[in-house]
Amino acid sequence: MSLNPAQKISRGKSTESKMKTKLDKSTSVITVRIDKDLFEDIEKHREDLGISKADFIRKYLEMSKYISIQNKTIKSLDESELIIIKKGYLRKLIEVMDEKEQMEFGIKIAKYINNIASMEKNSEDLIYKLDLCEHLGFFKKKIDKENYILVSKKFGPKKFIEAFVYKLVNYQKKFEYDKKFTEETVKTQNKIRSMYQKTIQPLIEKSSTHYAFGFAKIKRD
Repeated sequence: MSLNPAQKISRGKSTESKMKTKLDKSTSVITVRIDKDLFEDIEKHREDLGISKADFIRKYLEMSKYISIQNKTIKSLDESELIIIKKGYLRKLIEVMDEKEQMEFGIKIAKYINNIASMEKNSEDLIYKLDLCEHLGFFKKKIDKENYILVSKKFGPKKFIEAFVYKLVNYQKKFEYDKKFTEETVKTQNKIRSMYQKTIQPLIEKSSTHYAFGFAKIKRD
């Protein structure tokens, strides 16, 4: 049975109407009043980014999934107070540490991410934790075609990143990153080198700008 043009138009409008209704049900509209200075700041920023005012505001509101502002203090979802510093400055602070200190700091940062994920009932969700890292400004989520996690070298020195990623993936208490895995020890001691190769499944050369590790791989269903 064929449809005449009028019937085709009617069916098309009906489908479009249903899609709009479904979209309307999945979204909400909020209205707020802001002062003139803030309005002008928003207008300037959104022009610099080349996006609409609605998109600009939406991006900021979406940050409430990851951080909150309480009494003019920025906090993470686990109520930890946050500060904002330049990424390059943080990297320089980490670089002056010795390798064991870098490892310890990497583990502490990973535990912080794991703690938030646990509160949100996402301990096992590595994608969620990588999204969290991206939205908190650590590094952009990047997974290659073989499902290896790639971490930007701009995030920090190798041993810091290695320990961080290990604990991020192996979040349970029974898994501990061995701080004997320094570059010198792995190179000169056969026993430690064997343990390192078994545990870390060494660095994989995927990119000149990113680190990848054998153990750090996304499991697909």
